[in-house]
Amino acid sequence: MFLAMNRFTVRVENAAAFEQLWLSRDSRLHELEGFVAFHMLKGAEQDGTILYASHTVWDSEENFTAWTCSQQFRDAHARAGGTSRKLHEGHPQFEGFTSIQQIGRQSDAA
Repeated sequence: MFLAMNRFTVRVENAAAFEQLWLSRDSRLHELEGFVAFHMLKGAEQDGTILYASHTVWDSEENFTAWTCSQQFRDAHARAGGTSRKLHEGHPQFEGFTSIQQIGRQSDAA
């Protein structure tokens, strides 16, 4: 598994617009081989800002890299370009992780 995260620092007054931008996106992640899940995470307010993190899970880093080279990636980021820069501070901070352990919920069946 490979987890890819982008962290965004958003001023409180831009939070509603930032959330609407993400919630209204036409995600095509499900079209990509190796895509597992997406989460947009919202942290607590601190000093007038809120930390958000987009979080995708992929079967492998190669699947994630293929996404970054895809037409779906270009389409998603072309629509976010001009507007999102005004809604968050600085550049998103990317973090990529390779899973070394996974523990899932046990099945209810005995």
